[in-house]
Amino acid sequence: MEKGKILWIDDEIELLRPHLILLKEKGYEVDTASNSEDGIELIRGKHFDIVFLDETMVGMSGLEALPQIKEIDPATNVVMVTKNEEESLMEEAIGKSIDDYLTKPVNPTQILLTCKKFIEEGRIKQEQLIQTFFSSFNSLSQQISYYQNWDDWVDIYQKLTNWSVKLDRIPDTGLDQSLSDLWHQANAEFSKFVENNYRSWLNDKPQDGDPLLSPHITTRYLEPLLKNENPVFFFVIDCLRYDQWLVMQDLLLPYYSVKTNFYSSILPTATPYARNAIFAGLYPSQIKQYYPQWWNVEANSEDHKQNANEKELLESWIDRKKIKLRNKLNFYKIFDTDFGKKVEREIVDILDNHFTTIVINAVDMMAHSRSDYAILKEIAPDEAAYRSLTRSWFTYSSLFSMFKIIAQQKNATVLISTDHGSIRCLRGVQILGDRETSTNLRYKFGKNVKTDPRSAMLVKDLDDLKIPRQGITVSNFISKEDYYFVYPTDYHYYLNKYRDSFQHGGISLEEMIIPVIELKPR
Repeated sequence: MEKGKILWIDDEIELLRPHLILLKEKGYEVDTASNSEDGIELIRGKHFDIVFLDETMVGMSGLEALPQIKEIDPATNVVMVTKNEEESLMEEAIGKSIDDYLTKPVNPTQILLTCKKFIEEGRIKQEQLIQTFFSSFNSLSQQISYYQNWDDWVDIYQKLTNWSVKLDRIPDTGLDQSLSDLWHQANAEFSKFVENNYRSWLNDKPQDGDPLLSPHITTRYLEPLLKNENPVFFFVIDCLRYDQWLVMQDLLLPYYSVKTNFYSSILPTATPYARNAIFAGLYPSQIKQYYPQWWNVEANSEDHKQNANEKELLESWIDRKKIKLRNKLNFYKIFDTDFGKKVEREIVDILDNHFTTIVINAVDMMAHSRSDYAILKEIAPDEAAYRSLTRSWFTYSSLFSMFKIIAQQKNATVLISTDHGSIRCLRGVQILGDRETSTNLRYKFGKNVKTDPRSAMLVKDLDDLKIPRQGITVSNFISKEDYYFVYPTDYHYYLNKYRDSFQHGGISLEEMIIPVIELKPR
């Protein structure tokens, strides 16, 4: 079987005959040219996977030929072969988009390695990936079935997420369905685990093995940083999943060293509850008890009002902890590009300030917009594409620019987290409720709520979850796995509208297991 097409351009091509014979024996199709002009004509009529290009030839040099070759066929990998080891020549070749550089005399091992790198790398990596996946598939499936505690689930979630990201990089492996089955198995078991254990996690004295919850992360991770008086930047990126963080992390590694921990979002995994809990350092029922003037979360209240007092809640936490800031708290909430650019410009002036908190809503807006705009669903039809969309947004965002600016302040620390993740909802389930029932697709609080109990966790008393009561609530449901609630009225319309949308509020690995990331400038 032919492995690939190679063109070797060298004015001493006869001296390379042993290399050419070896390449043909290894299954490569090899053409040759003794000058740049003839080589360029061959490239006009045929695609080559690799062009080995001599740098010094009579007539047109390799460096002169290189731009023409790239213009004719940008997909061709050009490897410069030369006796000249001057650094300036290497830099000029790199500047003209050379793909690799070999110094004469070249040996057969170098040539074969180069061919495998550019022609067979994808196949070799794919075969290795498939082999590694199937060797770990059974052990991961058993780990899902025989989990013991929260730490086991964090480990399972990281492994599943890492596999998802790996498969993004090497598509068409045929492993997508197997991995999808593992995700479904994991979320089914995780939902049982949460249903059986969540209420016990809310005790004032957590037991060994219990997860850290939303109200605890400021005390665990933020308080020690603030007490050393160096600049601290706290970014809360609404609705950020761990897999989305991983694609952002790749871009930040040149600027920061990274340390990642995990906590559990409280239920429901929704911004009004979870993010207020983070900033206050309190459960929702405690916020309403101690700071009723700042608790605006009632059934069907307007979204923009439910988290209107986050700065005040964070300042109350600072006061309760008796933390003395060198200067006043800087607090920003970024909802649009223009304001993001404004904050980006201001970051330069506050690099040495003691404490700055920035809330980013772009990821949450991306998730919700995907449900409402067909073009976004077309751009990001699945989770791999959703991660790619996240990477594209982050690459050109004011957020990334802010991180690069902060990296210049070598004594600063950046803490990043989120209030909850999101899950791609694929299974609709019918639910009944009156007009006072909460509207979220992943949880319903109300008097007469009824649904299939297999799809959701029943909560008879919201006090059990440390959630303030909202009028008379008798039956409350929080969805599990990838289910979403649909009312009987216009059932099929809404079933189709929200199928394959990213939602939050319920119980799943993606919504509940939340990264807390500490960045230190390099």
